[in-house]
Amino acid sequence: MSTKQVTSENWAETLARFLREEPGVEAVRIDPAARKVSVATLGDVDLKQLEARLAETLAAVESQLGRTAKIPVGYTLKREGETTEFAEVSCATAPSFWKWREFAWPELDEPEKIEESEWKELGLLAAACGVFGALGFVTEKFSVGPEWLSRVLYGVALIAGGWDAAKDTWENLRERKVDIHFLMLAVAVGAMCIGAWGEAVLLLFLFSASGAMEDYALDRTQREVGSLLKSAPKTATLVLPNGSERLVKVEELGIGDRVRVKPGEAFPADGTVSKGRSASDESALTGEAVPVEKDVGAPVFSGTINLWGAVDFDVRRLPSESTLQKIIRLIQTAQKLRAPSERFTDKFGGGYTLTVLGVCAAMFLVWWLAMGLPAFTNAGETTSAFYRAMTLLVVMSPCALVLSIPSAILAAIAWGAKHGVLFRGGAAIEKLAAIDLVALDKTGTLTTGELAVTGVESFPAGREKEVLELAFALEVNSQHPLARAIVRHARAQGVREVDADKFESITGHGVRGQVGGAQVLLGRRELLESGPLAEWAKTMPASSPELSEVWVVGRDVVGRVLLKDQIRAESREVLAKLKRAGIRTVMLTGDRRQAAENVAKEIGLDEVRAGLTPEGKVEAIQALKKEGHTVAMVGDGVNDAPCLAAADVSVAMGARGSDAALEQAEVILMHDRIENFLAALRLSQRAKRVIRQNLAISLGVVVLMAVASVIGVVPLAVGVAAHEGSTVVVCLNSLRLLFGRNR
Repeated sequence: MSTKQVTSENWAETLARFLREEPGVEAVRIDPAARKVSVATLGDVDLKQLEARLAETLAAVESQLGRTAKIPVGYTLKREGETTEFAEVSCATAPSFWKWREFAWPELDEPEKIEESEWKELGLLAAACGVFGALGFVTEKFSVGPEWLSRVLYGVALIAGGWDAAKDTWENLRERKVDIHFLMLAVAVGAMCIGAWGEAVLLLFLFSASGAMEDYALDRTQREVGSLLKSAPKTATLVLPNGSERLVKVEELGIGDRVRVKPGEAFPADGTVSKGRSASDESALTGEAVPVEKDVGAPVFSGTINLWGAVDFDVRRLPSESTLQKIIRLIQTAQKLRAPSERFTDKFGGGYTLTVLGVCAAMFLVWWLAMGLPAFTNAGETTSAFYRAMTLLVVMSPCALVLSIPSAILAAIAWGAKHGVLFRGGAAIEKLAAIDLVALDKTGTLTTGELAVTGVESFPAGREKEVLELAFALEVNSQHPLARAIVRHARAQGVREVDADKFESITGHGVRGQVGGAQVLLGRRELLESGPLAEWAKTMPASSPELSEVWVVGRDVVGRVLLKDQIRAESREVLAKLKRAGIRTVMLTGDRRQAAENVAKEIGLDEVRAGLTPEGKVEAIQALKKEGHTVAMVGDGVNDAPCLAAADVSVAMGARGSDAALEQAEVILMHDRIENFLAALRLSQRAKRVIRQNLAISLGVVVLMAVASVIGVVPLAVGVAAHEGSTVVVCLNSLRLLFGRNR
């Protein structure tokens, strides 16, 4: 085993926090490839709690373990093959006392989902609390009925309003924990003890109403994501070799299987259309409402809907690795990852509750013993020390603060998932909002990565159609990108299809075959330079740097097909908008400088760095960061993975993106829509503004009302209204991320 210290990312901090917070846990050993996890313990541990915390931790770090990370002081990292062992630094003899316990690899569950009836149930309880509380107030105020009637009505209201809080408090007390529910019940009981039944009901009504609002907001967020889960088909119509059909489970499909999809059905896997013509509704994956035409050779994606024509397609990815399943896994992981500001409130929240209880107890003694206020009995205009302590307890309870960040993060993740942008956790949302420079790969990012024929030349001129016919005959059965472009162009031009015999590959140079009994060669310029046409080939003009050329040599004809990588139509507009937003754009590419500069000039890039190796791209990213820039890198290929890891924020193209790029990416743009980068940037900026607004609202109300309570100018009812009102405002403010337009 070798010990390896590596640089910058946060999965190591997550593992370190797991070891710190789990008593008796000394080390963790993780092998994602073999799906094995073991934990080293000293002494007795709560295995049930440990297993739950381990599952949560693995969900957060599983996709990041291959990335570099700065090891926190006091911890060690050891690597052996695919196994990562992370441990607290201890004395040399401690490992000999460790007891290694192996756990089953936790499967990632569907996102925790609140049933629709739950928030409705909470809403009904809040409504009952409000109605009976209002009746109690009326009977007490106007002396309606016997004296005990108002107390009975208030009692029913208190039971309805406190029912859910009481259930949660009981569960927490059994685990020796206290939270906000405990604080609210304590205040309500305290108010009843001093005869403030109306204030107690008002507190629980507003608390239960805000709880229903919170659950509604989370339910609405989860339903946005849940629509993706529902779109995953369960069965598929398999086309057998004899042409008959058989209904099978989606899990039974394999690569190369032919599947038939009828109008209105969902595509059960990713693949390529082999027969038929239609259009698909891909809005579930990209948010784009316009149907996408599907012809032979066009890609189709799991979960999208076939609109009008029956088509057959060949499976290119296993259903478990389809675009839709990747999205679902990414969302599930993202919802478990904490943003930096959210982690701050998590650390802050536990001790805060106990601090509030201590401050209120201390102030009760100050008001009673030092200031001479009555302990429990209000005297005319003078409120008791206990009444003031209850008011202070209410206004200092951090309900709104606890909700301010996660509610915004979850809403942003849900909006992005519905509109073709996947965030791998809240940290990506916060970091993306801070960038001032975007580095972009060229091929597959600013361009489509799909070549298109721009011209056909023959020597001598005039026989271009014959050149294209020969190229079509040799390339019709190939899946090479050059071949696909030539076949697509030939069919569009109506070129007749002729058969090629004795087809064989010439390694590294091209292919040969016989067409009409004559030998035909197709491939790179080197084919000409090494044969009888070598001298003649030297006189032929080279193609433009941005063009690729395929030479065709027949019995009495020589020519070439010229192809060009197509610039994404949206690239120019995206770069212009980034520039207007004050964000610098830089191209990092391994292509030739002249070709890269031609593309840059056409679409309006600020800077070009060409001819870069993967290591060169990493060095370029590091140099930009040293200049003081916060850098986002957008790429799609395996060679982009190192520089994606080096950037402050990594962004990958989702459909073309290699597995290596997708694993490194913190933000994924589905279906290669570069314009979704703008959507992601704007969403992150909006989310950051909402988080700041939420924190300002929640902290501002706490500080303002706490000061007013200490002075004694705020009655309990006003404190309750301000506290619960801020919670509702925070929830509604976060929901704006779900419903607002991202412009």
